[in-house]
This record gives sequence, C-alpha cells and structure tokens, in this order.
Amino acid sequence: MVLWEFIVICGIVFIILELFVPSMFFLNFALAAFVTAVASLYTAKMLSLVMVFFVFSFLSFAFLRPLLLKRKSKEIETGVNDKYIGKKAKVIEDVSGENGAISIYDERWNARTDDGSVISAGEEVEIVRNDSLIMYVVKR
Repeated sequence: MVLWEFIVICGIVFIILELFVPSMFFLNFALAAFVTAVASLYTAKMLSLVMVFFVFSFLSFAFLRPLLLKRKSKEIETGVNDKYIGKKAKVIEDVSGENGAISIYDERWNARTDDGSVISAGEEVEIVRNDSLIMYVVKR
C-alpha cells in the first residue's frame, strides 16, 4: 500500500467517526489527513508529513470549527422562535409562574407566566419567549 493511500484511508475513518460523534471534532482531522495525503505525493519524509498534519489540524480547529459550530447553533436558535414567538395561543390548563399548558397549532405546550400571575383556562395569550420546551406567555 502506498503512503498516500494509507493517509486517505485514515481521513475516511475520521469522517466515519464524525458521522457517529457529530461534534465537529474528527472532521478537522479528516481535512488535515486529506491535505497530508496530497503532500505525501511530493515528499515521503515522515517528519514533514507529520508537521503538515499537525499544522492543518491546528488551522482547521482554529478557523473552520468555530465557523461550523456557529452555523450549527443558528439552526438550533431558529427552530421554535420563528414559529411560535409572538403568536396567539389558547390556555388549556391554568397558567401560573410554576405550571400550566397552552395549545397552539393543535399542539400542547407547557407554559408559564414571567410575572407569576394566573391566567385561566380558555383565555387567549401571546407567546413572548421559550425556554427549551416551556413557553412563556402574557395575557392578550
């Protein structure tokens, strides 16, 4: 087996590991392995190839990983906020600062009020924010 083939196989293994552990960690090593495989076509000096791998791994961690994680967090942020915030909902269980439930789009959500006031079942509310699976509402 030629050296560049071995390095490409290592890069593929890193990609497979990234598929199972989606943390944007192994992807950096995969990219560095592919760059090192190209460099191995020009030199067979092991020290040079190790340096290329480490330099590109570092550069990938320093510049690419933050960009990918930033993009991933934007996808997470836009999930609930765009669909529910500012929308009207109907209270199906009395909502207070500690518990309650609302219905919106025929979905049941746990709800709370920020100020601790109680909103009775059957009233209409507006969703002002969410915290994970809990919607915070105000009386309309």
